[in-house]
Amino acid sequence: MIKLGIIYGGTSTEHDISEMSAKSVIENLDKEKYEIHELFINRYGKWFECKGDKKEEIYNLIWTLKDLDVAFPVLHGKGGEDGTIQGMLEMLEIPYVGCGVLSSSIGMDKVYTKIIFERAGIPQTPYIYIKKKDDKFIIVNENFDEEEFEIEKILSKLKFPMFVKPSNSGSSVGVKKATNNEELKMAIMNASQFDTKILVEQGVIGKEVECAVLDEDELQVSTVGEIMPAEEFYSFDAKYNIPDSKTIIPAKITESQIEEIRKLALKAFRAIDGKGLSRVDFFIENETNKIYINEINTMPGFTKISMYPKLFEAAGISYSELLDKLIKNALI
Repeated sequence: MIKLGIIYGGTSTEHDISEMSAKSVIENLDKEKYEIHELFINRYGKWFECKGDKKEEIYNLIWTLKDLDVAFPVLHGKGGEDGTIQGMLEMLEIPYVGCGVLSSSIGMDKVYTKIIFERAGIPQTPYIYIKKKDDKFIIVNENFDEEEFEIEKILSKLKFPMFVKPSNSGSSVGVKKATNNEELKMAIMNASQFDTKILVEQGVIGKEVECAVLDEDELQVSTVGEIMPAEEFYSFDAKYNIPDSKTIIPAKITESQIEEIRKLALKAFRAIDGKGLSRVDFFIENETNKIYINEINTMPGFTKISMYPKLFEAAGISYSELLDKLIKNALI
């Protein structure tokens, strides 16, 4: 049997989502193929091994990890999806599911993802990069020169509605929509609670769609799924707390739009040097039908309602089969 370590929890704002994802993963693993070791990280960074209903603190983490054949870090956000745990596993020479150090860190940082996508020629909405430094905000321009923060500088480049996001955060944590100057200021202040780097993006009024990439013998790209958020946009609550949010697979868009999104998803995955899996999110603008990339998720949600497994289920790959493929690929 393969000794498989499921690592979950973590210190990020997505701790609870990680627990939900890990629970689904464990439920869908073939118990005859895998000797499953549940490795839980609490909110303070302490590691435990879960044995039934008991959690035993791990005092020699290196020995525990080195005893595994492969690790599956079902972790979202900082400390799990940002290249840090991937770096630790690389140093210990432990195979693991998912993207490597570089692609994980790029995919987690929305500002640097924008820069890479820009270089790759992938269409995206205009944006402003803001930094919080010594309790002051500064604007970082396209040449990485630092400029004095003024709302007017943002308004000269972007128009309302705008979306304000912490650069390093997932599951829409800290994301706010701004429709006027006051909301913009408040949204920037709110985002700064989660990260010192903040992204202000031009809003797109249109469909929110997602596409999944699986790195097997050859890269596989799913069809496109559409998000029907219960709220005005796909916020944290709309994703996990409000049951009225829905997903439609395949999305109600044209075949040519589906093919274009699939091509762009593959390009985005390659641009960040992706490995294993990713979910790539897009907008389709109502007025123009233009397609814009939103972001790439190098460890997408694996809950029972998550889009990534649902997209491949629509392609005839069951949840359990998908997990087998991901683990097999990690061991190659």
